[in-house]
Amino acid sequence: MKLPSYQEARSRKKAAIEREEYHKEKELSHIGEKKTYYVKTYGCQMNEHDSENIKAMLEELGFIESLEMEASDLVILNTCSIRENAHNKAFGMLGRLKHLKEMRPDLIIGLCGCMAQEEGVVDEILHKYRQVDFVFGTHNLHRLPMILKKYMDSGKQEIEVLSVEGNLIEGMPVKRASKYKAYVNIMYGCDKFCTYCIVPYTRGKQRSRKKEDILAEIRSLVADGYQEVTLLGQNVNAYGKDFAEDYRMENLLEDVAKTGIPRVRFMTSHPWDFTDAMIDTIAKYPNIMPAIHLPVQSGSSRILKRMGRRYTKEEYLTLFDKIKEKIPGVSVSTDIIVGFPGETEEDFQDTLDLVEHCQYDNAFTFIFSKRENTAACRLKDDTPLREKEQRLYRLNQVVNRYFLENNQKLVGKVVPVLVDGYNENGKTQLFGYTDTNKLINFDGPDALIGKIISVEVTEAKTWSLDGIIVEPKNH
Repeated sequence: MKLPSYQEARSRKKAAIEREEYHKEKELSHIGEKKTYYVKTYGCQMNEHDSENIKAMLEELGFIESLEMEASDLVILNTCSIRENAHNKAFGMLGRLKHLKEMRPDLIIGLCGCMAQEEGVVDEILHKYRQVDFVFGTHNLHRLPMILKKYMDSGKQEIEVLSVEGNLIEGMPVKRASKYKAYVNIMYGCDKFCTYCIVPYTRGKQRSRKKEDILAEIRSLVADGYQEVTLLGQNVNAYGKDFAEDYRMENLLEDVAKTGIPRVRFMTSHPWDFTDAMIDTIAKYPNIMPAIHLPVQSGSSRILKRMGRRYTKEEYLTLFDKIKEKIPGVSVSTDIIVGFPGETEEDFQDTLDLVEHCQYDNAFTFIFSKRENTAACRLKDDTPLREKEQRLYRLNQVVNRYFLENNQKLVGKVVPVLVDGYNENGKTQLFGYTDTNKLINFDGPDALIGKIISVEVTEAKTWSLDGIIVEPKNH
């Protein structure tokens, strides 16, 4: 049994990153025969991509994916720890699974992801959730087959969570959720240690994949007909800072663009590492999508300092204005936290002023959520919850107004759209995303799914667009 340790997870040494190839355990290829699995994913795109790896490994073991959790032989929860709400959802699901296991004792339950890296979570599983059969973390995803086999042989709860800086495993199998859009990890971990964020503890130190491995993966996707890749990392802008050679995010973006993949996206960016060279590269290549996610978190320089964000309001606005000036038609989205410990009405007004300046195309807004062992968890927080909720409501009124106004500017324009499939209303309309990452619905045949077509915007709503097909052809 290996339990998580925050003290070890915080360590940042100068040891070289170890890189190794994933080894398929052929002798385990039968352990899932005639069994089904179900993976429930919480959190970010990196978690979604981890689940693609998990599914592929399970299918190498003979398991078959099930769309119904209640009918599955194996259920794995791939968890997120960024906010308390994500915690509550995962623990609520464990409660449901407890009842399911009482009815079906042979059900196997596993938990992985960022929550597994938390001391408090694993302690709670040990004492309150004995129905969880195995737990593994973010650093030993590749060991799932061995961990699962060990539990199946012994019938005893198996916990293997490594609190390490992290290494790199190449060549892991992947069962992609889409045949047209793919996630590609370019780096892992984070060294920023923002005072509210637990990610440096759950994902380890910043470590970049070799450009050769990334480009080989993307060329393979191009050969398979993929239309879009999203480059993933906790802070993609820091890509290459751990290399001896001078090869950074702007260089990787250029090389990825040159592979010929029709669409390139990336997330998430930290403003601290967003360079002028990156902006110039995005502006230079038409297949790098003009959609930037640029989390600000607060518009108050005083609060930004308490958050450990390493920039001021003025520095953020200078960067924002450069992006808007140099990248034609760019859309910018952001993250904002309200009610951070010590935030005054004046600080909150600074945030509203910043939003009025930036007029974001999209924003993910949240009330501050304490995360165990972070520096912000120890700060005095005497703002009543009701006041925080009112601030969030006021902020959302402003950001929603700009969402609609920005969408209205597109009415009558023809935009390129990658068609994803049928929308949530059933097989009545197709949906897809524009180059600026706007959701758009339109009528059309299913033969267009997976293609990039031209759509004229006919109506704008706050969170989506409606349109009609103009010229269904590849761009």
